[in-house]
Amino acid sequence: MKEEEKLEQARSRCIDSWAQNMNLYGITPSVGRLYGLLYFNEESMTLDTMKDELGMSKTSMSTSVRQLQELKMVEKVWKKGNRKDHYQSLDDWYQTFSDLFSVKWRIGISNNISTIEKSLADIEEIINSPGVSKETKEAAEIDQKKLQYSLEYYDWLNRFVDSIESKEIFEFIPRNKKDE
Repeated sequence: MKEEEKLEQARSRCIDSWAQNMNLYGITPSVGRLYGLLYFNEESMTLDTMKDELGMSKTSMSTSVRQLQELKMVEKVWKKGNRKDHYQSLDDWYQTFSDLFSVKWRIGISNNISTIEKSLADIEEIINSPGVSKETKEAAEIDQKKLQYSLEYYDWLNRFVDSIESKEIFEFIPRNKKDE
């Protein structure tokens, strides 16, 4: 096997693995392959070039690039003398993880806190209702404690996400083992 083929195989192996694991971040394998292509390409690429490399439609390619831009994994770059849009990968994986993790977890945390607070208000009404049965009141009080505990967890999770966004997490888990 020629060295060029071996290099291409090594790149392809990584791209395939990354593409399959991008679903952890809510990214489809095809969008993951596009990121991998841009990551290993030293030059910025146009939609047409990406389309030809991956065999996807231009519409699908455009949608995928837009998604990667929204996730701050790809940026549009200007090329002198060329009117087509060019794109390149952003290669700070620590920042990419921070952005992806923070956005997705903040949405989940916010939704869950809102739901819990509404349920706690209903439970409070049940507990304070003069006509409620003893069994229902006891069950409501147990649920109330469980939901209050869950709010403590979401407070902790919010602070954890804060530490990722502020990069404070790197004081506890350095980027490189040698920095420990």
